[in-house]
Amino acid sequence: MAITEPSLAFTAALILLAYLIGSVPFAVVVSKLMGLQDPRSYGSKNPGATNVLRTGNKTAAALTLLGDAAKGWFAVWLAARLAPGIAPGPLAAVAVAAFLGHLYPIFLGFKGGKGVATALGVLVAIQPWLAVATAATWLIIAVFFRYSSLASLVAAFFAPVYYVFGSGLAWYAQPAMGIALAIIGVLLFYRHRANIARLVQGTESRIGGGKKK
Repeated sequence: MAITEPSLAFTAALILLAYLIGSVPFAVVVSKLMGLQDPRSYGSKNPGATNVLRTGNKTAAALTLLGDAAKGWFAVWLAARLAPGIAPGPLAAVAVAAFLGHLYPIFLGFKGGKGVATALGVLVAIQPWLAVATAATWLIIAVFFRYSSLASLVAAFFAPVYYVFGSGLAWYAQPAMGIALAIIGVLLFYRHRANIARLVQGTESRIGGGKKK
């Protein structure tokens, strides 16, 4: 039986569903279930794994990281599963919608996190090896420079670059998905604008330590 492309209405429903999945605030949910303070009330006030780690509870931070990454992967995977004939363009829109859900979650008054883990989950769904290359880039920068924000920014920049130049070698790139990755990268930079300012000023906090001296 031929696989047909989903209707416009069904595609729109998939995009909306992806946004709602992305909106699930795992940092807040995990913190509440584990009896921890709401991450929006301390530190950077960012509902993400890095801020949850400031409580000293590594388990809560790890669960938040996994949850945020999993929802990015699940939203894209589910759309492809429910609509096997979905075109690259609509699937790319689903990926961006899931990411936007984390940045601007309806369940938190549209005030969400920075999206690094969710972006990684989206990459896993799009192309696992692309996710590995991007995660390796983050790790290398983090180890050598000890700035989580800088590592995230560099990884966000190179993800679409890897996707384009890796086409034909490890995967076959779709223009629409490349554009989606570029949009996600731009949004990540925007959400890290305060971190960028601190990096320039030399006041950004390092991984496992204080501010740059």
